[in-house]
Amino acid sequence: MRAVAAKDNAASVRGCRKRRPVGNVKTSILPLVAASVLLAGCATPPPRSNKAAFEAYQQQNDPLKPANKVFYHFDNVLDTYVLRPVAVGYSHITTPAIREHVSDFMQNMDGPAELLEFMAAGKPRDAGTTLVRFIVNSTVGIGGIFDPASAIGYKRVYTDLGLTLAGYGVPEGPYLYLPFAGPSDVRDASVLPAGFFLTPTVAAPPSTGLTIFNYSSDALDVVNKRANLLGTISNIKKSSLDPYATFRSLYRQHRAAQLRTINERDIATPPAWYPAKEREAMKPRPYGSP
Repeated sequence: MRAVAAKDNAASVRGCRKRRPVGNVKTSILPLVAASVLLAGCATPPPRSNKAAFEAYQQQNDPLKPANKVFYHFDNVLDTYVLRPVAVGYSHITTPAIREHVSDFMQNMDGPAELLEFMAAGKPRDAGTTLVRFIVNSTVGIGGIFDPASAIGYKRVYTDLGLTLAGYGVPEGPYLYLPFAGPSDVRDASVLPAGFFLTPTVAAPPSTGLTIFNYSSDALDVVNKRANLLGTISNIKKSSLDPYATFRSLYRQHRAAQLRTINERDIATPPAWYPAKEREAMKPRPYGSP
């Protein structure tokens, strides 16, 4: 997203990361997206004789760039004339504390899905942390509005199906920009529909009230995240010569950082009396390595 400090960039991408779709909006657009991409065609790679240009093309891994840029510009217009004005108004009637509680509530709703994903990834420590957080925050934290679990040492850990697949060595594939969802790639986009079925509300009996809650919570989540990023995104668009390329680069940097964070957390604690060879064997390997 931005050509300034990397730390701020990673934070901005993290804030933009989508919550699992509670409604059917994102899952229903995927067939349309696929058809549109096929109709739009692919970017024409430069000739291999132009070594520098060909290497840059491969490094970008964005063969669907023409279609991606159409979707990016569509989202940019939507953001400029609809989402940003709404987020500005929302930020004027809420405080940072209120927006933090909204974020806590939305994150708590992801707890059951993240528990299953950590278990599928073979990360029992993170799965245990996620389970404790969901139980404590759903009860003492009044449905996740508050985050007492962090106060007692259970800090939030994050994962999603895309990161789970990455842990098993599934490559990210070409870059994608999805309308209404933003930066993605083939691996992450392919699991969006599955994310819908991992939300807690899926198990509830269908009702008008539940439908209203699903769409309302989705809308509130989007506006709340956008409000938290008003300054950051504005700075990106003003300072970057090519915001599209900046968003693409920072999305990939952030996903790579998430994988590293999971790996760094997943550290065994070998007893001191273990032989040196066994202690060395228990050291973590790079996440996603065989």
